[in-house]
Amino acid sequence: MVLYGPWRSLTKAVIFSVQPVEQRFFGWRIVAASFTVLFVVYGVQFSFGTFVGDVVKDTGWSESRLQLIFAIYIGLYSALSAVSGWLTDRLGPRPIVAVGALLLTSGYLLWATANSLIVVAIGMAVVAPLGMSCSWVPCNATVVRWFVVRRGFATAVATAGGSLANILVPPVAAVLVSAYGWRVAILIMSVVGGACMLASSVVLERDPEGIGQEPDGRIRTTVDAQLDLVEGMTPAQAWRDPNYWKIFGMYALTFLAVFVPFVHGVQFAQSLGASLQTASTVISAIGIGGLTGRLVMGPISDRIGRKNAVMLALFVETISFLGMAGSNTLWLLYPSAVAFGFAYGGGVVVFPPLVADLFGRAHAGSIVGRIFATAGSMAAIGPYAAQLLHDALGNYKWAFLLAGLSNGFAFLLATRLPRSAESV
Repeated sequence: MVLYGPWRSLTKAVIFSVQPVEQRFFGWRIVAASFTVLFVVYGVQFSFGTFVGDVVKDTGWSESRLQLIFAIYIGLYSALSAVSGWLTDRLGPRPIVAVGALLLTSGYLLWATANSLIVVAIGMAVVAPLGMSCSWVPCNATVVRWFVVRRGFATAVATAGGSLANILVPPVAAVLVSAYGWRVAILIMSVVGGACMLASSVVLERDPEGIGQEPDGRIRTTVDAQLDLVEGMTPAQAWRDPNYWKIFGMYALTFLAVFVPFVHGVQFAQSLGASLQTASTVISAIGIGGLTGRLVMGPISDRIGRKNAVMLALFVETISFLGMAGSNTLWLLYPSAVAFGFAYGGGVVVFPPLVADLFGRAHAGSIVGRIFATAGSMAAIGPYAAQLLHDALGNYKWAFLLAGLSNGFAFLLATRLPRSAESV
């Protein structure tokens, strides 16, 4: 049938209207969703110290037992990241992060409504770690799949959510505790945070190829990018690669010390004569440094290479710990805290891109998860060891000195990374 006149024009308009149009690059939505997930999960986590004092006063529970539960929480969610990373590679990040939102919220709600430490332990040492493990590794493993050329910058923006939460959320938590009490404060933060995490999970796609796009939004995938996804090392192959163990040792040594300033920084500042209010700003100084470090070191690593970037971060972190150990006044402690935050944020943000650069995108979730599960679990040891040293010697200087020594060995391992990690 031949159409004439206005009918022919209308048909052309309809046909034209259904022609496919070029999709906008979806990668930055992935970054925004990851930023949101990491902001809410670390915001609630960093508020733990804000709740503890009121919890002890209200319930009479032992603070040391609450700290032990929190240490188990850190160690377990780190260990479980090996499973969440593997599941992210197989199923994609969306269901993993969604389930994590439900579990993390449930764990905190058990704490908010608990009438005994046993219930707190079930919530915070069993259920919440399951949920928390579904955040950092799945989000970072997904971001590095979506970017190659701007991998460092994209990871920096995504992980900045955790550092920004360190600065902004604890004061909000303090206001909620003062206004409504610790139970309502935890309930509000966990429900709002869980809802944001659940909503963000809907946006997450495993890789650009799955929706017909390419890394970095390029029109045509380069040969390197194709091989990066198709022929990337399996976890078993990476396990046999010497570079895997260099990265593992490097991050195990730095993670061993990384929570010492977060847990003991306030008490150390008080031992130097600062008031509680002044001493608490040491944590804010670390947070400001961490946010800056992530946003600076991520893009820099795209230019100077992951090896050089991680070496720089570990060198600065070593110096910062030595500065803390030598601090007799706040004048040296504050710049040391900022430098530590900068180096810690910069070193962590380079970790997933470094793994993806050396082992490919195909199994980035599993490989990042395995390293984080084992090396990251060391973070639960440092603060407890620092407390033992303080109790035995009467100060924190030796704890910070040994932390600096640990980071110095991590720096030496970083120098042994392959030249292929020097530029990307």
